[in-house]
Amino acid sequence: MGPTMVFLLATIRTVFGCGVTPAGQVRTVTFTVTGFTLPVAMVYTEEPNVFARVSGIATSEAAAKASVERLVMQTVFDVLESQGRNALLPDAVIATILGQLSVKTSYKPLKCHMVTSPEETHPATVTVASVPSDHLTISGTLSTTNIIMANWSKAMWQSVVNRAIRMLAWGPFGSHFFSAFATVN
Repeated sequence: MGPTMVFLLATIRTVFGCGVTPAGQVRTVTFTVTGFTLPVAMVYTEEPNVFARVSGIATSEAAAKASVERLVMQTVFDVLESQGRNALLPDAVIATILGQLSVKTSYKPLKCHMVTSPEETHPATVTVASVPSDHLTISGTLSTTNIIMANWSKAMWQSVVNRAIRMLAWGPFGSHFFSAFATVN
């Protein structure tokens, strides 16, 4: 009989991330987006019957604000979902992480008093002016209770916001966000 070999199988534990912020504590990061132009979904009008001529224009200031918030939130979620998939996280874990994140935006929509479609010419009585800069800024907050994301550095959050801007530039409003940039404060 030969020598007996004993194999000891050890359980190896791996730490994928370690957060020093206590569980349940909220971390909030602010950001600002500038350098974009206005797609019709980000402006509004109260002019009757315009919606048949200009598809997608918001019907009120609140609707334009909600459109911007949905757009930014969905884009940030898409970025984080993509990062989770690249890290081979299960869908349930990704869903939990996204459930621990909230995105809020502040945006001042431009009210269009007279709206014409691209096929129409402007009446002689209409003055067309440059868009004031306060309508060309989106400010927002990203808040999370996820213990790992709560401890991300400013550079990591900047990376997420930068990827979100790139996704906006590739999306349905691409030409409007092609030269946009974001800053995490």
